[in-house]
Amino acid sequence: MDGPLTGTDLDWYGDTGVDETASADRPTTPASRLGSPAMDDDDLALRLLRMLAENSPASELGAVEDSEARSLALRIRAAFDSRGRREAELTALVDTARDLAALRDPSGVLDAIVRRARALLGTDVSYLTLYDPVAGDTYMRATDGSVSADFQALRLTRGDGLGGLVAKTHKPYWSPDYPNDERFQHTGAIDHAVGDEGLISICGTPLLVEDQFVGVLFAANRSPRPFSADQVALLGSLAALAAVSIVQTRTAEEVRRHTLGVERAAAAHDRFAELVLAGGGVDDITKALGDLLGGWVVLVGSEGELLSSHGSVPLSDDEASALATSPIAREPGGTGRLAHDPTRDVWAVGVKAPQTALGVLALGGVGRLDDADQRTVERAAVVSALVLLFERTAAEAEQRVRTDLVSDLVGGRGEPQTLAARARSQGIDPTAPHVVLVAHADDATPRRTLLLAAHAAAGPGSVVGENDGHVVALLPSTEPQGAAAELARRLTSLGTVTVGAAGPVTLLEDVPAVWHEAVRTVGAMTALGLSGQGASATHLGFAGLVVGSEPNIGDYIRSQLGPLLDYDERRGSELVKTLRAYFDAGASPRHAATTLHVHVNTVSQRLERISSLLGSDWHQPDASLELQLALRLLRLSEGATPAT
Repeated sequence: MDGPLTGTDLDWYGDTGVDETASADRPTTPASRLGSPAMDDDDLALRLLRMLAENSPASELGAVEDSEARSLALRIRAAFDSRGRREAELTALVDTARDLAALRDPSGVLDAIVRRARALLGTDVSYLTLYDPVAGDTYMRATDGSVSADFQALRLTRGDGLGGLVAKTHKPYWSPDYPNDERFQHTGAIDHAVGDEGLISICGTPLLVEDQFVGVLFAANRSPRPFSADQVALLGSLAALAAVSIVQTRTAEEVRRHTLGVERAAAAHDRFAELVLAGGGVDDITKALGDLLGGWVVLVGSEGELLSSHGSVPLSDDEASALATSPIAREPGGTGRLAHDPTRDVWAVGVKAPQTALGVLALGGVGRLDDADQRTVERAAVVSALVLLFERTAAEAEQRVRTDLVSDLVGGRGEPQTLAARARSQGIDPTAPHVVLVAHADDATPRRTLLLAAHAAAGPGSVVGENDGHVVALLPSTEPQGAAAELARRLTSLGTVTVGAAGPVTLLEDVPAVWHEAVRTVGAMTALGLSGQGASATHLGFAGLVVGSEPNIGDYIRSQLGPLLDYDERRGSELVKTLRAYFDAGASPRHAATTLHVHVNTVSQRLERISSLLGSDWHQPDASLELQLALRLLRLSEGATPAT
């Protein structure tokens, strides 16, 4: 038999012994045939009516001697019983519909359905499976009377077993002896679960709403027991009510979740708006997003810099920076829509203004996000873009003020009093000594990036701007060499940054001359292969004399020959003269002794003294060059004619 079973099973009410082919409209037997007078017939009729009215059992009706009267009474009783059963079933269905309509919890609805099915059909077990559209099968969702854990975890593939056939055909099926019923496709998993539960007779009917398949409702017994057509119809009616109730409950739950999501998104929007209106920054936005959705939040700038973070971010600095150029930030995150990276459970969305990428907002540690939560993250990205634009606009406006001040100071434009007032407005003391630094970066670093980084690295009391294509910093200091070296060190993260320094000078003095010296110094450093370092003209030695705006020859001579000059002055010795003769003689002690008219041992002793005063490496090429240049400048300053 390929289709559903028919109602050929034993009748729900058993064998009544009534001739069901007899017609209730057949004429009654005349009183003369009862063997009793007419009055006896009336008494018998009254007796039967009284018994029917008192709901006497069929056994008492069957005891009536007159066969015709007995048969008629039993047929009337069967009709009454059938009508009573149908009224009871209809009442039960109405009660079930009312009870299901009052439930809002999806799990409560399913449990109520299987309990009512078991009670109405009087079976040992009832259970319900729901359709999984992703897996394409049905899974056990609710049971009543079940004792087997394996049975309660059963999944039914379409077509397998009785329930799988119901799911495949959307028609009811039932069997009085399922384990031995070869009409169904048995599987090891299903037979094991059914056997573990001890089920023998099973009836299953589909849960349908229009063309939507919801699941299967079952009633089963642990003994062979046929299901009548009335039982199957009753289970089908209950399944119809259950299907509608399940769909309605799901819809109500979806509406509830959507409403809650809308309310949650509106609350998030209000929260973000409050933060912006209160002057909050991106740190406030990331914290608010983390508080709303949980997990961790990170905001990375368009150049990979970390702008803000909240929570325990599991990403390394390199991983966070990589978000700025990752595909998840561009497609579809770069278009303002949220994207998900399931491998790291990271949600990311591009933070952008029209035609301008500002960064990436990433959220992690939250698992699945519903539509409302996804829109909340996207809204946070939009608000973050607005905040970043506000901050960028404010920073650019402030930077323009600083740049104008720097440009006027190094260009010598404006009245001193006006320049002093503008400097004070930027928190700078115009009367304090400042060094002028000029920073150059390699071609890979944009000038604007260098400008912002230099501003952050310069520290309080300083001003950073641009002039003639150069990034210029005026720092409160009296040590140009130390200031240049420190600024270059702080900017190493940008790549190769070279810093030239000059000064010190007050901002009301001749800043333009010092500025030009700093520009020449950074150019000389690049030419000398000193890129990536910081230095002043004085620190460059003889090269500093070339690039300096006002070379201080005396300071240079003393920086090289000071210990020898002091020694000669105290002792009346001739160490400087001996060193000059030594170099003039091609670094030959013997030829130097001849020039000085002394013994060669005397020259050797003097050279040893020079080593103790200048250091043992004075005769190395670099130091030797500096010493010879200092000696030449000393001779020129004394009015002597240099040797040719």
